[in-house]
Amino acid sequence: MRYGLTIFPTDRSIGVVELAKAAEDRGFQSLWVPEHTHIPVSRRTPSPAGEPLAEEYKRSLDPFVALTAAAAVTRRLVVGTGIALVAQRDPIVTAKAAASLDWVSGGRFKLGIGFGWNHDEMEDHGVDPRTRRARAREHVLAMRALWEHETAGYEGEFIRISESWSWPKPRQSPLPVLVGGAPGPALFAHIAEYAQGWIPIGGAGLSGAIPHLQEALAGAGRDPASLEVIPFGSIPDHGKLDHFESIGVTECVFRIPSAPEQKVLAVLDRYAAIIGERDSPGDSPLPAM
Repeated sequence: MRYGLTIFPTDRSIGVVELAKAAEDRGFQSLWVPEHTHIPVSRRTPSPAGEPLAEEYKRSLDPFVALTAAAAVTRRLVVGTGIALVAQRDPIVTAKAAASLDWVSGGRFKLGIGFGWNHDEMEDHGVDPRTRRARAREHVLAMRALWEHETAGYEGEFIRISESWSWPKPRQSPLPVLVGGAPGPALFAHIAEYAQGWIPIGGAGLSGAIPHLQEALAGAGRDPASLEVIPFGSIPDHGKLDHFESIGVTECVFRIPSAPEQKVLAVLDRYAAIIGERDSPGDSPLPAM
């Protein structure tokens, strides 16, 4: 099982370059950042994480810019969006950005996507919240066509792309797409159709959900063994990590605070110590945090 980190990078937090270097130096395999283009002050849509809305939501960096900076100063670190709001994004521009990032990073990019919770935000992008899942699906299918064929177009309910050239192609084939969201038949149908894995928040209910997701992949004629399951937001302890590995979790991503460098590095050191001890046979486990 691999280990990664996720943070809201902002103009007030640790620099993404410094964080990427520190993460790779400490043996973490990945760095993931979320996306919010803006937060309308109307705040009609309550945050699913609770109110008041954390300040970092208002100040987050563009994920593709931040991850390009992170990839440029590392050699092994996988960089990913966790998550990109693809329903709000132009699929032609996003396909180009994702393929370019995968190209310049040497094949180290993963596109984590989500459907979004902030109706105010998506409406400013001209997206009806009731259609966001269908739009996200079409956008990913259109991007896949542009990535995987020399020329490609797409005709859907929400978008139309004429037959086009779009280069570079991603170095990875297929470019990994992972879908965030709560478990259920609708989400698992999305993953089975066009994605390589699932990004759940936390670990509650994974033991029961993963077999259903594997069944959805098998029903679509795909190999369940190819599935990635990457829970976000966990605080590491040995029992939890052992359980995750036993049920088929492929990577566990730990949340770190959107904070200045000194505070973030202290958290990284604590997490790295737990991971290092877990991977060192014969050592006594640290107490759960």
